Amino acid sequence: MNQAGQIIPFTTSGSLVDYVDRKVIVVLRDGKKLIGILRSFDQFANLMLQYTIERIYVDDMYGDIDRGVYIVRGENVVLLGELDLDKEYEMEKGLRRVPAEHLYPLSKQRSDDKRKTLREKTKKLNTVGFSVDFGHDDLY
Repeated sequence: MNQAGQIIPFTTSGSLVDYVDRKVIVVLRDGKKLIGILRSFDQFANLMLQYTIERIYVDDMYGDIDRGVYIVRGENVVLLGELDLDKEYEMEKGLRRVPAEHLYPLSKQRSDDKRKTLREKTKKLNTVGFSVDFGHDDLY
């Protein structure tokens, strides 16, 4: 609380205490989406998830890979949020569940295509004087 008696929300890893023992989704820097029960965390926002699945989305399909107990280094977390179980089931109705083994190659192909497009875009920007990759030519 501050001097006026108002509650100040946590903006550190301490704010995760409300999510312990709840089903959460975690999006990582590499694009992985993990769904599991948050069991523990530390001051660096390192997470320990139990009953974890990695969910892969491609178009109108999704697949799950069982990961079990999963430890995530805090610096790799982009987003963490509690799942509303009712809304999760509603969302899945619009998607087809497919074995992850079938989706993994599709997902990798999409990722490679996106990376290739980004490289081409970066080359075009470099030809007109824009530097996207903060290379050795940057003067700031």
